[in-house]
Amino acid sequence: MRILHLVSCRGWSSDAYWAARMSRELGRRGHDVTLGCRAGTEARVIDPARREGVERIETFAFAGGPAPRADAADVWRLLRRLPATDVVHVHRGKEHWLAAAANRLSRTPKPIVRTRHIAQAVRPHAANVWLYRRATAWVVTVTEAIRRQYLASGLLGPERVTALPGGADVEAYRPAPGDPAVRRRLGGDGGRPLVGMIAGLRVMKGHLVVIEAAAQLARAGLRPRFVFVGRGAMEAPVRDAIDRAGLAADVTIAGFVDDLPAALAALDLALYAPLESDGMSRVVFECLAAGRALVASRVGVVPEVLQDGEHAALVPAGDARELAAAIARLLADPAARQRFGAAGRALVERRYSGACVAAALEARYRALAGASA
Repeated sequence: MRILHLVSCRGWSSDAYWAARMSRELGRRGHDVTLGCRAGTEARVIDPARREGVERIETFAFAGGPAPRADAADVWRLLRRLPATDVVHVHRGKEHWLAAAANRLSRTPKPIVRTRHIAQAVRPHAANVWLYRRATAWVVTVTEAIRRQYLASGLLGPERVTALPGGADVEAYRPAPGDPAVRRRLGGDGGRPLVGMIAGLRVMKGHLVVIEAAAQLARAGLRPRFVFVGRGAMEAPVRDAIDRAGLAADVTIAGFVDDLPAALAALDLALYAPLESDGMSRVVFECLAAGRALVASRVGVVPEVLQDGEHAALVPAGDARELAAAIARLLADPAARQRFGAAGRALVERRYSGACVAAALEARYRALAGASA
């Protein structure tokens, strides 16, 4: 099939990652896939997409806000492209409206698929009623909770919106021995277990809760090494909190890493501790694919796909005491960590790999394209 994915992100967000990941997975399945990105995002979106394995990329203006001249040019380009396309898959509102406009003008309209990546209700105003009921063939959500938001809005019937969580690259993320050199760069000192969290340094990600949990463990005489992988606007407050808790010798802020699978392999225990849902939660699936034991907040996709005590240890979001207790239990039980790691890997392979999600997309694409023809 000839598939056009469109994503207008300015940076490497979960939307951009999911679009790139699915473009690559569908390409592996033999389809002709093009990823359309915002012009001027070479370093922030296009280069990372190429590193994910996307081979064919085009750029569009995808201007922020109403921009009549740029929008008209994008619609014209899409209009010319539609005869050689079977399905158009969009990821944000900008490209959704542009694709719908091109389809409206085309003699050969094609099915439009929309993925919704964020847990924010869609308003059922008149324009959205037309966009979703008339102009959109199918909606994909990255969690069941987002799917329920669509159903509650009345914009779509249950047969036209599907939750497809996951999408981890099980080839890149797989159980592997940790590299001692990588472990040292992350702050591991050999003698103590290394507990890590991979997340941008933002308020909602829960770094301050992890620091409080680490402080509680230290007061109880348990001092593993902690590492935060990522950067963001909260770096200064996070460093201040580490210093105030007397944990400067125990917590490392590693910033970005070039090889995330190698970083995960170096961890004894992985944490996912956001205070609220952050959409697709791709790092959860990457931790599972890498065979890492995981302690995760019960937010977003986590309680939808993971069983507490079977695939991971689940804790209430924002509860430092429960988080500390779960970390202590797992650090004291290597067999449980191994069991969680194996169960998580098996779960991803069975249901939440990129290949599984791509297969579900492919089946629906074929049905939609056949009906359109």
